Formats: sequence, structure tokens, C-alpha cells
Amino acid sequence: LLPAEAEALVRALQGTELRDAGGQGWLRQHECVEKLNMHAILSASAGQEQLLTELLVSYTKIPVLIGELISVEIWKHKIFPVLCRLEDFKPRSTFPIYVVLHHEASIINLLETVFFYKEICESAEDSILDLIDYCHRKLTLLAARSASGQTATPTELHPEDLASPSSMQAVLVPPQELRKQAETMEFEISLKALSVLRFITDQVESLPLSALTRMLNTHNLPCLLVQLVEHCPWSCQEAGKLKKFENGAWHVVPPEDQVKMTKLDGQVWLALLNLLLSPECQRKYHFDGFNKSQLLKLRAFLTDVLIDQLPNLVELQRFLSHLAVTEPAPPKKDLVLEQVPVIWDHILKKNAGKWEAIAKHQVKRVFSPTEEELKLQAHRWAQTYSLDMMEALAPNKPRCGACGMEAAKRCSRCRNEWYCTRACQVQHWQKHKVACNLMA
Repeated sequence: LLPAEAEALVRALQGTELRDAGGQGWLRQHECVEKLNMHAILSASAGQEQLLTELLVSYTKIPVLIGELISVEIWKHKIFPVLCRLEDFKPRSTFPIYVVLHHEASIINLLETVFFYKEICESAEDSILDLIDYCHRKLTLLAARSASGQTATPTELHPEDLASPSSMQAVLVPPQELRKQAETMEFEISLKALSVLRFITDQVESLPLSALTRMLNTHNLPCLLVQLVEHCPWSCQEAGKLKKFENGAWHVVPPEDQVKMTKLDGQVWLALLNLLLSPECQRKYHFDGFNKSQLLKLRAFLTDVLIDQLPNLVELQRFLSHLAVTEPAPPKKDLVLEQVPVIWDHILKKNAGKWEAIAKHQVKRVFSPTEEELKLQAHRWAQTYSLDMMEALAPNKPRCGACGMEAAKRCSRCRNEWYCTRACQVQHWQKHKVACNLMA
């Protein structure tokens, strides 16, 4: 994007109503978010993301993005299940619903890219409390599923669900299948939330007092992070092989790399370092019997091999050794008034008792487009997800739509699907035909 284009997109960002999710105005917002998201990733890889950061701060758009993130999260939990239950809901295409589900992934991905910067974190202002609550919800779900053995497995998880919707995978899938895709997407969204939380903990010295209290006392994030270290949701055993989730896909880990720290492991340890070693956090955190016993579990994971990869963990090891033989003083209760997050409660109160009415309105007005409307929207999506942009973002070579092998040939009609041979293209045509007709 040119600087003027990026500025226009940032200025166009604004809050939307829950009732309008999936509508024309909402879709324009989604396109802005998607373009900024792709621009942020490409700029970050080139080390040139300063412009976007300045624009988001100057126009105070971080609170807007956080509001939209929580709005689509509520839509997913309150309205989407009602939609799937409605008997008269038989859409020509479920792809417009998929776009709404995908919106949450787009926003959290954009926030993950920009929250590395202190000024972004500070510009969130009071909405940082809502973002902390959001991250806590995602990580609690991740830890709970992992502890109960429901970790996403390589066979269940399809990382392409978070990739470009231009693939049109969700064009004609039934609502039940769409629910499965939403659950699949939730896993990677939770991992992005972990990264965002770690970036927030990097700025503990400049966070509002209420944010620190919320992380340490209201949500007890140190103990939640211990659960993630213990159960490690991003690794699993399959057919006797260790697999780890990294860069949007599951990979078999060779024996020599099994003790190697992944980026996700690093995010958890860095967040723990930030929360436990900061003097301000140590003054506020209550090291009671339960919290102390949970934190001391970390000592079993602090091996020499791990510390060699992240030397800062030596300080955490010393702290835990000291904690094991001392009784820290309870925190002083010096906070009388505490700020609370408002976005989640505001949206719930505003729409309480209206979930079914909103779902029926959206079935009638938003998610039942005519063939012509669907075609027009498909063209807009194709322009948003330009091929050059998507190829620059893709970490791997394109794969054949039929057999999954590396592909060098593209459908000449829609230019959106890849094939390794003509035979694969012919074999896949019946599945690809609907999407091709829309995109061509």
C-alpha cells in the first residue's frame, strides 16, 4: 500500500453494530482490516511497519479494533449458534458467514503484528482492560481443552481456514461443517492471543494500575501460563511421532529437535518473566499457598537445555529457588477504586434478549444473497485478496487443490486454484466449479 492508501484505510476504520455483521457497510470494514493486516505483515517482514503504527496511534484506532474484536467474538458465541439452529436457514452460500467468523482472526492477527510497539499498547488506553479479558478467555479455553485431552490434532486442524477466503472453501458447506471450521479457527486465534498478551506484559511499567491488577489478581495470569507450560497445547503425539504447531501448520519434529524451544514456548516463558520478575508485579501479586505451589511447578521445566536457548530464564530459576524457601509478604491493598472493562458488558446489555431476532434479521437481510449479489461480492473479495499479495504472504509454495502436491499451474479462468497436472484439474473440477463461476 502507498502511504496515502494506508492512511485512507486507517481513517475508514470505525465501530459497527452487532446487528450489521455481514452487511455491506460491515464488509467494507472487513476489507479495510484485511488490507491493513496484509500490509502490516509485509511491512513487518521488511522492517518498515513504523508508518502503520503511527497512523493507528494518530487516529486512535486501536480501541476501535479491540471493540470490533470483542463484537465479533460475541456474535460467534451468541448469534452464530442460533443461526445454525434455525430451520428456515438454507443459504445458497455459507461463505458470507465464514467471512464474519474469519474477521476475528484478521483483527487479532493485525493486533499481534503491531502490539510489539510500546506506543500501540499505550494508545489502547482503557480498552487495554477489554483486550486483557479477551486474551484471558482465549487462553483459559486453550488450557482447559488441553488439560482435558481435547487439543487440536493435526488431522482436525486445517490451517488454511485462516488463510485467504479467496480459496472459497466454505462456499457450499452445511452450517454444521461451518461450526467445525469455527472451532478449528479458534485454536489459532488463541495462539495469536497468547502473543498479544506477551506484548502487553512487555509494557508492565507503563500499563494503567487497573491493567496490572486485572492480570495478576482478577485473572491470575501467572498460574494460567503455568498450565500452558504444563500441557503445551501446540504439541501432540501421533503414531509415535512428536508433532508441533508452528507457522500455521503441524510439523513432525525430528528427534534431534525435540528439546528445541518453539516461538510459542518462548512467548509463554517471556510473559512469565515479565509478570514474575517486575518489582511492581511482585508487590501486587499474592504469593499464597496455591499460587506458590503452582509457580514452583515451573522448576521441573527449567532444564539446562531450555536455559541455554533463553538465558534470561536463569533469573526466573533464581527467583523460584528463593520463593521455595521464603514466605513473601501479602500485597498491600492500596487500590480502592478499580477500573473495569466496559466493551463486553456494553454489547451484552445492549443486545440482551435480542439474539434470535438479530439472527433472523441477518438470515433474511444479510446471509441469503441472490446469485448476482454473491457474484459482485466475490469480485470484491478477489480484489481484496490480490494474487500478488497472497503469494508474497504465503510461507510455502502453492499446493495442488486435488492431491496436495506442490503446484506450478493455476486455473486460467479464476486464477485462484492451483494444480500440479491437467489430470488433477479435471478430477477437481466438480468441487471447484461453483467457486470458479463466482470468481471468474
